Amino acid sequence: MIWCVEKKRKGIKLMSQQDIFSHLTSSLLAVAFLTSFGSSMLYGYNLAVVNSPAGYIKDFYNRTVVSRNGTGLNEEALTLMYSLTVSVFAIGGLIGSLMVGTLVTKFGRKGTVVNSSVLVFLAGSLMGFSRICASPEMLIIGRFITGIHSGISLSVVPMYLGEIAPKNLRGFLGLMPSIFICAGVFLAQILGLHELLGMEEHWPLFLSLVVVPTFIQLMLLPWFPESPRYLLIEKHNVHATITALKWYRAKCNIQAEIEEMQEEQRSLSSVETVSVWQLILDHTVRWQVLSVVVINIGMQLSGIDAIWFYTNDIFENAGIPAPEIQYTTVGTGAIEIVAGLIGCFTIERLGRRPLIIGGFGVMGMCCAGITLSLILQTHVPFMKYVSVGCVVGIIAGFCIGPAGVPFLITAELFKQSHRPAAYTVGGSLNWMSNFTIGFIFPFLQMSAGSYCYLVFCAICVSVAIYVYFVIPETKNKTFVEISQMFATKEAVEESQALTHPDQLKLKKMNGYGSLEFDSSSSCP
Repeated sequence: MIWCVEKKRKGIKLMSQQDIFSHLTSSLLAVAFLTSFGSSMLYGYNLAVVNSPAGYIKDFYNRTVVSRNGTGLNEEALTLMYSLTVSVFAIGGLIGSLMVGTLVTKFGRKGTVVNSSVLVFLAGSLMGFSRICASPEMLIIGRFITGIHSGISLSVVPMYLGEIAPKNLRGFLGLMPSIFICAGVFLAQILGLHELLGMEEHWPLFLSLVVVPTFIQLMLLPWFPESPRYLLIEKHNVHATITALKWYRAKCNIQAEIEEMQEEQRSLSSVETVSVWQLILDHTVRWQVLSVVVINIGMQLSGIDAIWFYTNDIFENAGIPAPEIQYTTVGTGAIEIVAGLIGCFTIERLGRRPLIIGGFGVMGMCCAGITLSLILQTHVPFMKYVSVGCVVGIIAGFCIGPAGVPFLITAELFKQSHRPAAYTVGGSLNWMSNFTIGFIFPFLQMSAGSYCYLVFCAICVSVAIYVYFVIPETKNKTFVEISQMFATKEAVEESQALTHPDQLKLKKMNGYGSLEFDSSSSCP
């Protein structure tokens, strides 16, 4: 009896290794591309877009204040206004992430992506016309609104792709948004070159280009179906679910997948979509919640934002000539995309754990390497090249795993009733950590000097150790199977008390799986 179950499991594993992409349809690929291109990419673009025109934006602020008040701003006030322009993006992102649970429950996954597009057009208009209107306020508000949109899309897009993907493609599709985030950073770096849009007269256009990918998404995405899991489990619309699955699956035989969703629906029949507070208080998912907290905070406190925000300073300290720094930065953007592609095309073979543990491990070693190279570069000339190599290593390690796997794991660790609240928790912590590191790093660098990167090294190693000991591999498993891995001790003891472990079925218990003897079921 047990042998046949193992045989089936091994067969599934063998199939996923030999032909992982056999279930990848044009509809799945189109939705993954449209949502990642029109929403996720904007997050990366907006992270990097204010770097190259920083001096022009400060001059615009100063000229506007002079025209209004007759006197200009001092250096401290000017820096404060520019810092507000940069950091208000993260504040908007935090607000957007707190809205995710309500939006995806009311409008659905695809509906939230489509409806939030209006924010991009509003923000693009404000930023694009800010110089004509001589209004720094329009630019700052536009950045704030783009932050709200990014806070929403950073959670909703992985959730949507995770729910429409078959289980053997969840990792591949789940990492596509992270590749487009890297592509957004790279695009901003390319367009910010002096030969393209890096001139003073072009910066309003440079900031407002975000409307182009969103317009393409808005024209095409509404033609594709909503998440089948949302349609069945939350809307109880079987006909729409079947129609959606026929769009997203290579074969018309979708009965097994519908039965799996109905099993999850029955286990949640008395459980409504939980709030964030209910999620935190639910002891049956405490390890899942803790895991989401650790990997999302670790993702931002790993030092990657400090590297992104202050890459130019690091390269300048490394002795790279100032005119060449912008091209070196563009090179790091290309490395981000290559590393993201490696992670995307290997995750279904290697699994989630190797990518995230390996990624954080590489980042930890490279953070230690930066500290060592910065200390020794005054005595050992070639150490400045070691520091540049460590920057590249941190970026590559991040993009291979930690950049996208946390959002994917957040979708996989929770069932339908808990998933929106989990994304709200993970997203809000992500944005708060993003804002914190951007605010604290300059002071940390002033007080600790070269040793500040050892803090990031300790965080990366700690997260890698936590994932190694706590988070199981979720590759090629259904949401119900993953939930069973995190069963409470009482549920495990109950299952161990059974005399026939091969004769089991899932029953409803607090919305999550517990095991119960069923004499009528057996392995064929």
